[in-house]
Amino acid sequence: MKHIGLCIALSCVLVCSSYGVAEKYRDGPNVIVFLADDAGWGDYGASGNRHAHTPHIDTLARDGVSLDRFFVCPVCSPTRAEFLTGRWWPRTGVRGVSTGQERLNLDEQTIANAFQSAGYATGCFGKWHNGSQWPYHPMARGFDTYYGHPAGHWGEYFDPPLEREGRMERATGFIVDVCTNEAIEFIRRSAPRGPFFCYVPFTTPHTPWAVPDENWLRFKDREITQRATQVERENIDETRCALAMLENQDTNVGRILSTIEELGIRDNTIIVYFSDNGPNTHRWTDGMAGKKGMTDEGGVRSVCFIRWPEKLPKGHTVYEITSAVDLLPTLTSLADISQPKGGRPIDGQDLTALLKNASPSWQERYIFSAWGNKASVRSQQYRLDASNRLFDMYADPSQSKNIAAEQLGVFTAMKKALNQWQQDVWEEKAPLQTAKGSVDPRPIGVGYHDFPITMLPARDGEPYGCVSRSSKAPNCSYFVNWHTVDGKMIWNIDVQSSGQYEVVIDYTCPLGDEGSLIEVSCNDSQLQGTVEPAFDSPLYTNQDTLPRPKAESQMKEFRPLNLGQIHLQKGKGQLVLRALDIPGQSVMDVRRVTLTLLLK
Repeated sequence: MKHIGLCIALSCVLVCSSYGVAEKYRDGPNVIVFLADDAGWGDYGASGNRHAHTPHIDTLARDGVSLDRFFVCPVCSPTRAEFLTGRWWPRTGVRGVSTGQERLNLDEQTIANAFQSAGYATGCFGKWHNGSQWPYHPMARGFDTYYGHPAGHWGEYFDPPLEREGRMERATGFIVDVCTNEAIEFIRRSAPRGPFFCYVPFTTPHTPWAVPDENWLRFKDREITQRATQVERENIDETRCALAMLENQDTNVGRILSTIEELGIRDNTIIVYFSDNGPNTHRWTDGMAGKKGMTDEGGVRSVCFIRWPEKLPKGHTVYEITSAVDLLPTLTSLADISQPKGGRPIDGQDLTALLKNASPSWQERYIFSAWGNKASVRSQQYRLDASNRLFDMYADPSQSKNIAAEQLGVFTAMKKALNQWQQDVWEEKAPLQTAKGSVDPRPIGVGYHDFPITMLPARDGEPYGCVSRSSKAPNCSYFVNWHTVDGKMIWNIDVQSSGQYEVVIDYTCPLGDEGSLIEVSCNDSQLQGTVEPAFDSPLYTNQDTLPRPKAESQMKEFRPLNLGQIHLQKGKGQLVLRALDIPGQSVMDVRRVTLTLLLK
């Protein structure tokens, strides 16, 4: 266990020494990227929402550049992939949002790789959602340090268990406040040495509906007069909670802005703020159609504010259509560094001329949106939706009048472009998506010397027999209903190093059910042990401001069970957890299995 600390310490030494090699970038701009989770275009004061309280985020629009028609993906991990790689997400290996389907292929290079290679200190603090285990982990994708939850949505927002560079630890406080604390410490630590790239992917306003009381009390009784496009489908309390969560997030943005002001680096720091998809509920979007998960305008349009006082104009608005794939080529261009070395061709465009209001000759382009079996395409004026209906977005943002027959030439051109794009990106990495809810067939790497701890959460395993997940949503679930010997859990793994591995299971077990004999096996290796002592923690009652969606698990405390050591041979196999004898009514609930390569 001590060796991962040594590896991280050595990597820090190497990163620090790299500043001498990259001397010419010592005066380069710092970069801070904020990414909201499930915030809609209409959730901000800068967008015209009179109920929102987002003064610090709004100042980024006032003091920087606003991308007026900025488009992301319908859901979380695809947008993150497009931001990280500058490439349309189907090319990147991302196939879903859970069970390993959210992973970036290993031949993809990221924006963090580019800044790290240029001598920047790089840190990520929050929701990663593009691969949990090494080498999909953020510290294998260009980040020197990581703190947060690398999977998708998280079930604990107050005093959450979070990962710090491979180890889980229990934090104190609200998850957004906690991750912001870490980002601020990184900025303070890095700024005196040279430029830094700080990525802060927030967890809110994604469900569960949880927010500090001080924010909720300001919104819980507020009259909401700006309503959703489909007003009959709006839940007002959920709208209030989303706005309260954005207020909390705004406060944390303000804390980071105050930090760079205090450090005297405000003018030479590029700030980017955007969201990963449309709103997660029906709420105000100024009449646009769609929400999260949809390829209509309201499901894929996001705010995007870019502030750099030293080089970019104040209060400028870019009206040309832009996309998350444009951020990598734009930020590397602004910082005057090279794009990722050895990466795949970039789909995004450098927006520098648009940001600087340099009156460029900007060519007409298309921006594509896809999720599941739905795909749409946007030009500057029109959207061709997933049902082959054409809308004039200048005159009809609610997408109520199909003008395909009237604008046949536009319809034909956009349909051709969409078909060509689908053939291009979907054939490059097949299959595009694994069946919903099933585990991605790519095995999980185990036993890397650079990162010897591998966590195998329930979300990445498959239950069999009597065993099931604690909820429909896998990301923050655990295995339950294990009461017969035919029940088991399986993780597909690829052992990188033959050797001894410590096996720890995070579990709960009711009093009276302790004593089950269990076995962990992989290929020809087995390890047996007993489930003891009993540890029957209650479900949390202090997490939710509003009832969480039924598809999400109610969480509880888990205890580590050190089962001992197992010898694993290099190669692919199935890690199987099963019971050999059950003296009580059940075996245990399982949150994760952690394998640690014991380095000599």
